[in-house]
Amino acid sequence: MKPLNTGEPTGVGRYRVFAALGEGGMGRVLLGTSSDGRLVAIKQVHPGFAHDPGFRERFRREVETSRLVSGAYTAPVMDADPNAPTPWLASLFVPGPALSDAVSAGGPLPPTAVRHLAAGLALALGDIHRAGLIHRDLKPSNVILTGDGPRVIDFGIARAVEGDSELTHTGAVIGSPGFMSPEQAEGKPLTPASDMFSFGALLVMAATGTNPFTGTSTPHTLYNVVHVHPDLRHLAPELRQIVEPCLAKNPADRPSPAWVLERLGPIPPVTSPWPPVVSHLIATQQAEVRRLLNPPPPKRSRRGLYAGLAAAGVVLLVGGVVAAVSLSSDDSPPAAVAPSSPPQPDEPIATPVNQDPLGPDNLRRVDLCKVLNGRDVPGFGKLSTKIDIQFDSCTYSSPAGKWLELAIGGDLVEGEAGGELEGLPLRVKGSDDACAVAVPVSGLPNTKLTVDVNSMSTKDAACSVVKAALTDAVKRIRAGGQERELPAGTLAPLDPCALVGPVTTDRLIGPVVETIREHLHQCRYDAAGSVRLSLVRAYPPVQSKDSYYTGTATLDLGGAKVYLAKKDDGIARSSCSLTWQHRSVSDRDGENVELTVGTSGTKMTADEACEKAKAFAGVLLQKLPKP
Repeated sequence: MKPLNTGEPTGVGRYRVFAALGEGGMGRVLLGTSSDGRLVAIKQVHPGFAHDPGFRERFRREVETSRLVSGAYTAPVMDADPNAPTPWLASLFVPGPALSDAVSAGGPLPPTAVRHLAAGLALALGDIHRAGLIHRDLKPSNVILTGDGPRVIDFGIARAVEGDSELTHTGAVIGSPGFMSPEQAEGKPLTPASDMFSFGALLVMAATGTNPFTGTSTPHTLYNVVHVHPDLRHLAPELRQIVEPCLAKNPADRPSPAWVLERLGPIPPVTSPWPPVVSHLIATQQAEVRRLLNPPPPKRSRRGLYAGLAAAGVVLLVGGVVAAVSLSSDDSPPAAVAPSSPPQPDEPIATPVNQDPLGPDNLRRVDLCKVLNGRDVPGFGKLSTKIDIQFDSCTYSSPAGKWLELAIGGDLVEGEAGGELEGLPLRVKGSDDACAVAVPVSGLPNTKLTVDVNSMSTKDAACSVVKAALTDAVKRIRAGGQERELPAGTLAPLDPCALVGPVTTDRLIGPVVETIREHLHQCRYDAAGSVRLSLVRAYPPVQSKDSYYTGTATLDLGGAKVYLAKKDDGIARSSCSLTWQHRSVSDRDGENVELTVGTSGTKMTADEACEKAKAFAGVLLQKLPKP
């Protein structure tokens, strides 16, 4: 991205242009604004091609076919003038890194992000195919990761499925070798199934960081595409069941986008579908655009203003219709701020409220001991609260003294599909005289609302009880009225991942590649090592005497009494934990904060992990509400 040359026109059609995104063999891509303030990517063909009647006709067809595609996961064409002296086309500017740049900067996408990617791409391909088109070049650089999902770009090489479309050079092979379908590599006629093969290869790349067919040369790669069945055993089972049929050599054996969406099932809403590195790339790119739109006063050199833009790679869609700026793989997230630098102001943390009653925002405010207290469960009896010390669980007792637990926690890993319960997918795990059932928490893919019971006469009796209890619990939570008391300073309603902003987190623990909401009150940051933050209600913390730890200490951090326990097991195997009471509830329990830094995958020592933990805790203490 760079400013326009002196004397260049600053208008194309009705658009004002202010920067050049890039240039390729067929044309130039400019960044501009529309009259309503929207950013647009404008492609102008080279003057030489503009005088070629054959090329002008191809460009006209490009415009016509591209206008047929619209959807949430494609970048729409806004305007075009194929008849202008220099033909041009304007499409909505799509802010975000290309998938290739995101994987290069942050490594393979986590499973939840791959699932969102697969759903978005399947919807986009469905839109493209319904318009009678084939994309023909679905590859990582033609997929842009925006803040709310992927966008498929570059329909300029798409070819109409029906009718005379031989406007491209006869015999030309259009596409990228590692992501071509076998029939495309062999120059055979294409159908929408060709895009599904590319879709499968792209998902493997997103999940593993490598192309499943890449060889030592282009001919070798094309040979692999046509003849070699890739090893997919390293993929997660739920991803492999989608990818494997997509990579079938016979086009007739490949599924449709609709089949993929059906196998994926409902995608839970999230604040952002991508790891934090993508948010950083988007923010950096947007900052560069703002600098171009708002240049410094004239007394400053413009050369300095644009010098930093050289690091921003440009996805130039040669022969395509959409351009998007993306960062180079060399532009990594910011490192920790040097001690001599003033602290950077933290970014606001945007966390849209999940409106689902079974979403985390509501469930943090629900008192699980009010949900079923006094309720009569068939086959078990009237429930009364037995243990209410935890934020996310409550133990009830029956008149006969049996116990039943209602909790929000981890998945039933070994559970089996049990149909539906109140419109939600049900998991069931039973054995002998016990049974547990669970339904998902909206927006937290690894978290379930569960009911567990044991000491029943049979497994079937136990399962009947927990299904009845969970059905009642879901209905009552949806109806409302079981809110917990929220005394001043309580940690109960807080999202632990929203306490410390991304700028500060990067500065304290290194560039964060992924932030994971593990449970309602637990957050994990994967950076240089890992940092896990838990907000719990439990017994008051004390200094550990467990021989597992190699060192303990009591610290004073900002007036808080903090217990430190470290495990020095050598580089990449050590950890350091800090625990303190935030608010006392009674003599027997209170609300505690637990912070653990692990060194796995790094060269950190246990002492260095403790320094990171203390720095993070020092900032966190300032963010917590005052009791």
